[in-house]
Amino acid sequence: MRIRIVDAFTDRPFAGNPAGVLLLDAFPDDDRLQRIALEVNHSETAFAHRLPAGGEADWALRWFTPATEVAMCGHATLATAHVLHTNGAHAGPVRFATRSGVLTATPREDGSITLDFPTAPLTPVASPAGVAEALGAEPRTVLDTGPNIGDLLVEVADEKTVRALAPDLAALASHSERGVIATARAEDPARGYDYVSRCFFPNVGIDEDPVTGSAHTALAPFWSERLGRSDLTGLQASSRAGRVRTELRGERTLLSGHAVTVIDGELLA
Repeated sequence: MRIRIVDAFTDRPFAGNPAGVLLLDAFPDDDRLQRIALEVNHSETAFAHRLPAGGEADWALRWFTPATEVAMCGHATLATAHVLHTNGAHAGPVRFATRSGVLTATPREDGSITLDFPTAPLTPVASPAGVAEALGAEPRTVLDTGPNIGDLLVEVADEKTVRALAPDLAALASHSERGVIATARAEDPARGYDYVSRCFFPNVGIDEDPVTGSAHTALAPFWSERLGRSDLTGLQASSRAGRVRTELRGERTLLSGHAVTVIDGELLA
């Protein structure tokens, strides 16, 4: 099987979020998919195969972390669309059949790709006991992000606080299904981004995800309401960092970014 490693939500290699991408004739058994994802050992590995013509989707798509299958992944979807477009396997918008419904990826003239994802339903909740201690910062606002994502969205005081977080991941794991999204308003929007975030997902085997597309389906409505604009840019301030352009369209959120293939090889096992 041919395997690519693609850096997503970046226009240069060794930044953004790396994902494994494998285009298959059909999905093998789940255990084999999980073993491959563990071997690749990036936050997600995407597996896709072509579907018969004439249906509601063009390709079937699944995502696995090193520990489990997940219901939604933005950066590995972007990486898969990038592979399909660059190797000539698919031209124009591509529709993926996934556990989160049909997701569309559309190439743009500037080389970026726009993903059409469901907007996360945000529900304000009381800050759970122990979250402040586990995260290492006092929450200003805490919201549940719904079943597709399964995170707590936690607003903290400022960008410096987000960048300085060093959470107790074992303690953080007990507070949500997947993990915690920490966010704050950008200190200086002139730098080209409106808000910052970091994402910690210990329950799916990811201590910190470098750039998380799915998290931005929650960040987009959260910050669009506060900033009064539907088009925003988020900076995920991990060590690799990456930017996600978001456009809120009611029940759908558009996520845009670039991707770069850094490894193209063969899986021998």
